[in-house]
Amino acid sequence: MPMHYLRALTGPHRTDISNRRLGRALAFVAGAVNAGGFFAVGQYTSHMSGIVSALADNAAVGDAALLLAGAISLLAFFLGAATSAILVNWGRRRGAHSRYALPLMLEAALLLVFGVMGGTLAGRGHITAIVALLCFVMGLQNAIVTKVSRAEIRTTHVTGLVTDIGIELGKLFYWNMGQGGADGARPEKVVADRNRLSLLCSLLGAFLLGGLLGAFGFKLLGFIATVPLALGVLSLAIIPIFDDFFNTY
Repeated sequence: MPMHYLRALTGPHRTDISNRRLGRALAFVAGAVNAGGFFAVGQYTSHMSGIVSALADNAAVGDAALLLAGAISLLAFFLGAATSAILVNWGRRRGAHSRYALPLMLEAALLLVFGVMGGTLAGRGHITAIVALLCFVMGLQNAIVTKVSRAEIRTTHVTGLVTDIGIELGKLFYWNMGQGGADGARPEKVVADRNRLSLLCSLLGAFLLGGLLGAFGFKLLGFIATVPLALGVLSLAIIPIFDDFFNTY
């Protein structure tokens, strides 16, 4: 990719286009990590709804081991999001061009650890550690996209994406004809935000595509399939960090 394209993806000067491109790229990563993680440890790690529900279930049946594992996973997601916020604000206060790239560099490093050492950790029975690692990565990633897009885009919450798509489709197909208020005045038409609908569908499609490739990649190659994913995330972040290091901006 051209350097100016990569610089725009994670640089400090944000536009709707760069936010959407970054969102699609990271939705793909989230789908791949989520699906690959399920093949690795039998658990999805990109969303907390299931983990919180499992916490309640395990508390009800008194399974202390699973309750602890779920609590660790939830805490790891929290810590990932908090770490992302710390890195972004640390960079912002110092005027760094890499303020949004720093969390992605950390994500790339952790995905590389998962790809290289995940098999060893799984072989030794450290499943909770693997799940916590992936939950931390997903919290880290979701927070960075939330920050850069001012909460317009999220990459790990498919439930929210599908809900918002449904809302926009409901507005798109709403029949506006022949309706008036009690005073005879015609109310404002219900109009779908087609640009938002397109964005939401593209994020959902990117997550699905990432999930397919992540699942097939892990099935064929095992943990090492995560290494190209880590390198892809690294490529998203490297240019702003290069700019800060060499003062090339």
